[in-house]
Amino acid sequence: MNGLLAAGETGSVAGFGGIIVIYALLFGALYFFLIRPQKKEQKRLKAMIESVEIGDTVLTTSGFYGVVIDITEDDVIVEFGNNKNCRIPMQKAAIAQIEKPGAE
Repeated sequence: MNGLLAAGETGSVAGFGGIIVIYALLFGALYFFLIRPQKKEQKRLKAMIESVEIGDTVLTTSGFYGVVIDITEDDVIVEFGNNKNCRIPMQKAAIAQIEKPGAE
């Protein structure tokens, strides 16, 4: 009888190791398909926002195009349209896209 118990215990230990391997593979897949691309996108957005300069044309997250006329640490002042009176301060995080003058 003791031989049968030992064989059953060995099988449960091997099954537990298999579960650990499966969880490790699932976490690895989760990392490469979800976490890693999100971090790359965050780095790209941060670099883009840090490269904003006065005179750049920006597209805001709300869909408006404007020209940056002043920059502070966390905010920018954007001028919209040809009307010189339409200047709106907004956070840098509200910038979705930047077009440098002279770049095609």
